[in-house]
Amino acid sequence: MTRIVHLSDLHFGAHDQRLVEAVDARVDDLKPDLVVISGDFTQRARTEQFREACAFLDGLRERGHEVLGVPGNHDVPLYDVLRRFLSPLARYRRFIDETLCPFVELPGVAVLGINTARSLTFKDGRISKDQVQFIRDTFARTPSEAMRILVTHHPLFALRIGEQVERAIGRQELALDVIEESGVDIVLAGHAHHASSQDASDLVARAGGVLVVQAGTATSTRVREQEQSFNTIDVAERSATITVHAWNGIDFKPNDARAYGWHDGRWTLNKAAEPAH
Repeated sequence: MTRIVHLSDLHFGAHDQRLVEAVDARVDDLKPDLVVISGDFTQRARTEQFREACAFLDGLRERGHEVLGVPGNHDVPLYDVLRRFLSPLARYRRFIDETLCPFVELPGVAVLGINTARSLTFKDGRISKDQVQFIRDTFARTPSEAMRILVTHHPLFALRIGEQVERAIGRQELALDVIEESGVDIVLAGHAHHASSQDASDLVARAGGVLVVQAGTATSTRVREQEQSFNTIDVAERSATITVHAWNGIDFKPNDARAYGWHDGRWTLNKAAEPAH
């Protein structure tokens, strides 16, 4: 089994330090093979905020955790217009990762991150034709039996959160085509500050078989109908268990575990799983 901790929307600069320390402790307890962070490391892409995010990442790595991250829209400067358009992710590259589309291979699992943050949009994300080809080429080099996981900040699918709808990524049709052609099994994203998991065919009729996993905000003080949380994804052959670890005011505790199996070309929710402790 391969275990992935899925964090998102840390928002250093608008974070709660108690939550940061609790995430640190829980990640160590869970002993993941990989920590995925799906964007919005900072609140306003300021240098001091990136330094705080960098210190958090350095701590994870010093304690032996491998990390894969992608930028979010908050990691692009909002009010510094020149930097926003001339060097939007220069600070991200300096403090977080020079690579905007990182790739990690684990036993039986291939994980690829794609940058969906753009200077021309304040909130929404997009995927480019070059990125679509990069996804296709990268996964084509992985073993056919490997579980293929794609990480973005912005959701590839429109999501209903209460009375609101979080819009799908720009050029969604391109994204849907490439995840089907490349045999992507699971997509991980954040942005909405709301945890969920479901088969993509429940969201878009032509989506094909992919498991859509959203992480809530792990450490931000801004929440949307849920407390802060993060996910674990436990992957085995043709199965995946998604556990939400939610903040209860003292610690992060597993309170929702969903076990999925691959049957007849789609993910099927099995009976309730045992939470990952």
